[in-house]
Amino acid sequence: MQPGGDHPHAAGGLFQIGEPGESRPRSRCRVRAVGIDLGTTNSLVAVVDGGSPRVLRGGEPTGLLPSVVSYGESGETAVVGEAARRRASARPRETISSVKRFMGRAPADVAAVASMVPQELVGGDGDRVVRFRLPGGRTVTPVEVSAEILRALVARAAGELGADGDPEQEGAAPAAVITVPAYFDDAQRQATRDAGRLAGLDVLRLLAEPTAAALAYGLDQGSRGRYAVYDLGGGTFDISVLELHQGVFKVVATGGDTALGGDDIDRALAARLLDAAGVAQGDASLLRRALDEARAAKHRLSAADATELRLGDVAVPLTRADLAETMRPWLDRTARAVRRALRDAEIAADELDGVILVGGSTKSPVVRQFVAELFGREPLSALDPEEVVALGAAAQAHALSGGEGEVVLLDVIPLSLGIETMGGVVEKLVPRNSTIPTRALQTFTTYADNQTGFDIHVVQGERETVDGNRSLARFQLKGLPPMPAGLARVEIRFEVDADGLTRVSARELVTGQETAVEVKPTYGLTDEEVERMLLDSFEHAEQDLARRSLLSERVEAEQMLAMTRAALARDAELCGGDTRAAIERAMTDLEAAVAGEDHRAIHRAAEALDLAAHPFAEARMNRAVRAAVRGRRVDEVDSSNAPGAKAAAGERTR
Repeated sequence: MQPGGDHPHAAGGLFQIGEPGESRPRSRCRVRAVGIDLGTTNSLVAVVDGGSPRVLRGGEPTGLLPSVVSYGESGETAVVGEAARRRASARPRETISSVKRFMGRAPADVAAVASMVPQELVGGDGDRVVRFRLPGGRTVTPVEVSAEILRALVARAAGELGADGDPEQEGAAPAAVITVPAYFDDAQRQATRDAGRLAGLDVLRLLAEPTAAALAYGLDQGSRGRYAVYDLGGGTFDISVLELHQGVFKVVATGGDTALGGDDIDRALAARLLDAAGVAQGDASLLRRALDEARAAKHRLSAADATELRLGDVAVPLTRADLAETMRPWLDRTARAVRRALRDAEIAADELDGVILVGGSTKSPVVRQFVAELFGREPLSALDPEEVVALGAAAQAHALSGGEGEVVLLDVIPLSLGIETMGGVVEKLVPRNSTIPTRALQTFTTYADNQTGFDIHVVQGERETVDGNRSLARFQLKGLPPMPAGLARVEIRFEVDADGLTRVSARELVTGQETAVEVKPTYGLTDEEVERMLLDSFEHAEQDLARRSLLSERVEAEQMLAMTRAALARDAELCGGDTRAAIERAMTDLEAAVAGEDHRAIHRAAEALDLAAHPFAEARMNRAVRAAVRGRRVDEVDSSNAPGAKAAAGERTR
């Protein structure tokens, strides 16, 4: 924690003196609820009927609603689903698809795919929110686009279910459980929840897609064991390892890539087709037609060994072997995430009790063969991989709205959460892969005299210093009365809810002054950043610990020097010539050590100053004791010498 407030000498930080805690809140709702799989390529809505979940098809042969939104003139109602997809070729710049990949992201995060999107991507809110620019200059955010998809799903549910004759439904917001990739970070989860609220939904909770899939398979019905969920959708990839025991679902490890999926394969195939046709990828109409043809050809290869990509008179032969070669770089990326998740779970692939497939991309024989080889076993595939998440979400929605069969779901956070302390060191309060919901609590004390406020910096990542992690939020605790260093007690509390969203609060225990912040970043981590954070934490662990030690020793040494100077100025008459000379030499040595890079040298120099100042500290203590007992009876003095009345003069703060 950094110094803040308006005091001209406010400088210093906090030192940990508390322990973490944990709680697991649970919410309930009496309104009948639906489960929604808000997907990259397609979305679905499901409900529990007669004790079993089913997908609501809205009179269509399939329950899949294409996650495509087409906009007309300003003020016109947006077209959603298959009708929007059909308009995409003729009106590519008005039609947005695969919006899930842009949720909670900044323009810089999606620069790699900007050229394959018909719309111009522009910044907003200080370039921290990506926006799609439509013809006419109008812009829409991914949250607004996703809200349109959610409204269409709610309308489908209302049309098929009606009010169910439940008077409690009247005037109530439709209740829903919405699924998200397990590896979605705070920004992406918050964007999903915001989309639900914008669509008029009462979002009961955000449910990790792998957990939803396990629920759909009925693994909660007395099953025990450990399962991997391999989820490759249109735009995201998740791998989760679940441990099941008597109705308790615990995610013991998770990994993935929020920018990897079937869309990447479509773009690669479309690029091959456009190159063969000699067409620039900047032509929005032809790009949309090429993407549609690539997706259709990929689907045809699920049943056939060969097909062709066709654009006008241009035809490009495509075999299943060609598709496997095209997909290989992306499948290899999933394999790296799988191996990392298994290491985190401390389990080998052959020790799993099963592998569940999720996501439309896993329907491809190429993907299924790859997964079978990766895990050394055939995956479970009794349920449609495109429906399984929605079915599980419906089961959880039914339970949360008062139905039978609620299970305990214990998800984890993908990256550690903490705060910055003096010197740029990170104090991690919630470690990576901690089970959520959770609460962590630690108490800190001040570093400098007369501090009237603090700048609190919340960070995410695995490195020991702030510069290696990602900034999540900053807020201030103000209005504290000036106090000597070490007297203030600042309690920092992290609360991560069942949706993986974080709230951080700070309270000064002496005055009761309190402030809090909802950690609601407006941009997310890219997959490269997540992987870099994890790998860097492993590769640089030794250097990070050494740097942390250096920064911590510097902070303590600087505090020790400041306190010693203040004491010499205040009580100079108690420090004789030889003692003062020894203290000043030790201070000079410590200042030189602080300017260097050896934390051990700083520690030795600080201990030398502590030893040199010991006679001075004793003299100050003796005077303080004489002043305290002057005029008091012996029995009063004895009673004050109780346990806990130990003087702290001369001790180094830790």
